[in-house]
Amino acid sequence: MPAQTFRMGDGRGDENRGDGETPVHEVTLESFGIDATSVTNDDFARFVDATGYRTEAETWGFSAVFHLAIAAPAEDVMGAPAGTPWWRGVKGADWRHPGGRDSDIVGLGDHPVVHISWNDAEAYCAWAGRSLPTEAQWEAASRGGLDGARFPWGDDPHGDDSVPDPTPKPRDGTPWRMNIWQGVFPTENTLEDGFLTTAPVRSFEPNAYGLWQTIGNVWEWCADWWHPGYYGVSPLIDPRGPERGQVRVMRGGSYLCHDSYCNRYRNAARSSNTPDSSMGNGGFRTVDRRDDSPIGAPV
Repeated sequence: MPAQTFRMGDGRGDENRGDGETPVHEVTLESFGIDATSVTNDDFARFVDATGYRTEAETWGFSAVFHLAIAAPAEDVMGAPAGTPWWRGVKGADWRHPGGRDSDIVGLGDHPVVHISWNDAEAYCAWAGRSLPTEAQWEAASRGGLDGARFPWGDDPHGDDSVPDPTPKPRDGTPWRMNIWQGVFPTENTLEDGFLTTAPVRSFEPNAYGLWQTIGNVWEWCADWWHPGYYGVSPLIDPRGPERGQVRVMRGGSYLCHDSYCNRYRNAARSSNTPDSSMGNGGFRTVDRRDDSPIGAPV
């Protein structure tokens, strides 16, 4: 990514209340390298083969699976979290068994690894000599140099605002530029983009910086602690998030995002989760190794 100063945050009025996507503020970053794609199952398998690492989902013995993606005996399915009945805790669900113990990742080597906690992602980074991106790095990379755009290609969810045809089709022939939910959430997915859950990491089209699927497909962990008020005190140069917190930043949305309940498949959208949480739509990508000590203002 080139060194740059960009406007970070939501200037379109799309912010989800409480997510802290405002105020829009200028951020200056030095150049950095970032993975073109989310870390894949094949990538993560090399790490596990080299180190014997066990993810937190494997240690706990369960993880969160979307109800239509469960592939497990009934006795493995646990209760649904309050407020999100489309999720189930599933015993035996982990990165090798994304739907539960009756599933596997055969043929999914080029799909993003999922059921990865923030702690798991950090362990991978330590082995690979990489780091998780700061939230500012992630947003600058996702924007692809487009100032204030909703999506990596522009403002229209289907097309490219920079060309006369408002709805050009990506090379796979679908009218979609990203892997999100179509239909009636959470019961009916019409699969207009071709995928119920994850898509191969090099599906659809890359942005102007060459990054694939920064939005949709899977949530991606960032290095920062999350706080809804952070943008009001964020440093102008190389912000790295609050000095402390309880949850870590996640960016980009996933295959479950739908306007009826979650419009977080945008460049500016923010979410968060506890560092030991894992789920069937959560993964990560990495950046050049850096000093991860926090320098941001406390909130």
